Amino acid sequence: MSEKKKIMIVDDEEAIRLLYREEFEDEGYEVVDFDNGQAALDAFEAEKPDLVILDIAMPGMSGLDVLGRMKEISPDTPVIMSTAYSHYKQDFYTWAADAYIVKSPDLTELKEKVAELLAEK
Repeated sequence: MSEKKKIMIVDDEEAIRLLYREEFEDEGYEVVDFDNGQAALDAFEAEKPDLVILDIAMPGMSGLDVLGRMKEISPDTPVIMSTAYSHYKQDFYTWAADAYIVKSPDLTELKEKVAELLAEK
C-alpha cells in the first residue's frame, strides 16, 4: 500500500474500538475511532476516512441516523454497519449501507469486507 487507507470506527463499546483498532492497524490501515455518532459526524469531513465501520445501537444518535448523514456528506464513502443484533438487517435504513456485519469475535468476515470495499475505491 503506497498510501495508508483510513478507517473510521464508531462504536460506544471501548473493547470493540480497541479490538478493531489493533486488528486494522496490524493490517496497515490508519485508524480513527469515536465512541458516539455526533463526535464521528463532527470529525467526518476533516478526517475524510476511506471507509467507516459503524455500530447501530449507540446512546444518543443511532448508527442509522449517522449513516444517513454520512451518506449525505459523502455518498461514495463505504459504510459497514456493525451490530450485535441481526434483526437490524431488515430495517429499511440499513439498505443505504455498503455492508452489514453481525459482530463476532472472529473478524474474518469484517476484514474481508473492508478489503473488498477499499479495493473498489
